[in-house]
Order: sequence, then structure tokens, then C-alpha cells
Amino acid sequence: MEALQQLEAAAKASGSIADRYELALAYIDCARYSQAVGELDAIVREDGKNSNALYSRAIAHMSTGHYQQASSDLLRVLALDRSFLPAYKTLGYVQLTLGKEEDAQRTLERAIDIDPGYVDAYCVLGDVYLDLGKPEEALEAIEKALELDPEGEEPHCKMAMYCLAQGDFKRLRQEQALLASLNPELARQIRELFFEQ
Repeated sequence: MEALQQLEAAAKASGSIADRYELALAYIDCARYSQAVGELDAIVREDGKNSNALYSRAIAHMSTGHYQQASSDLLRVLALDRSFLPAYKTLGYVQLTLGKEEDAQRTLERAIDIDPGYVDAYCVLGDVYLDLGKPEEALEAIEKALELDPEGEEPHCKMAMYCLAQGDFKRLRQEQALLASLNPELARQIRELFFEQ
């Protein structure tokens, strides 16, 4: 808490966008989202082309369930910077959450067009395909993420959720074993829910 107070004092003293942005990120880390949005609103009023502030404000909005506002900010980020890959992934997730699966698919495919090695986009795209009732395409996206990042926690989490959705408990058990070192809490939950009698 002392570090946060120091950031608040520094931001107040300097008034600089950089210090205020650092404070906003600290507020997000402390789950003080309304304060983060307040700081980020002020930054965006001063510098409407600050894509980092817009992106961070979108994250704060998502954290409070304000997905429409998050979507607006993410679209602004992408209008300013077409190569901001995390904005594509996050927008795809927001669109999926809002029930706009086809938009999410297009958004994530654009990210993959920009960077065919962008693992996070494949992971979210797998979720989109599952929601669209396209399990084969979901599996392809998740397998591509695993190919690109075979030791990555997120691709293995997505594969576990895919196996669960498809009722493939043999493969789920394999993923649960792999996740034991990558995400012990999720591995424990899978084990307790599905493999312990």
C-alpha cells in the first residue's frame, strides 16, 4: 500500500502522463478499477491517441463487466495502431463474451494474419470455434497454439477445456497431468472433479 501512496504522490506532484499512467496500472493491479478508469479518462482527454491508456482502460472496463465500453476502447486502439496484437486478442474475447462470435473470429484472424505465431489469438479462436459449433476448427486452433508454445500454460488449459467440452476424458487426463506443473490449481480441480471417486 505504501508503494501505491508513493505513486499517488508522484503523479500528483508531476502531473505527467507517464506518472499518472503508472498510477492507473497500479490501481488496476489493486482491483481499484474506478480509480484506474478516472486516471485513464483524464489521460485520454489530454492525449486521445494514447493507445496504451485506451487499452488499459479497456482492461479496467472488462474487470467491472463493462464490455461495451471495453469494446469501444479496443476499437479505438486498433484504429490508432493496427499492429497492437494484445488489443486484437482482447477485442476477440470481448466480442465472444458479447455473443458476437463471427466478429470475434474475424478479429482474431486479423491478428493471426499480422503475426502467424501469435499463440494467444489461436487460444481465443479455439473458444470462438467451440461457441460456433465448429469443434474441428477449435481443435486445429488449439493444436496450432500448442505447436507454437508446447510448454505454454494457456494452450494446455485450452486443450483441457476442449477435451472436457468434447467428452474426451482420456485426453483430459493427459492434459491434467501436463498441467500439474504449469497450473497446479487447475490440474487439482480437474483431478478432483473428474478423476477421483
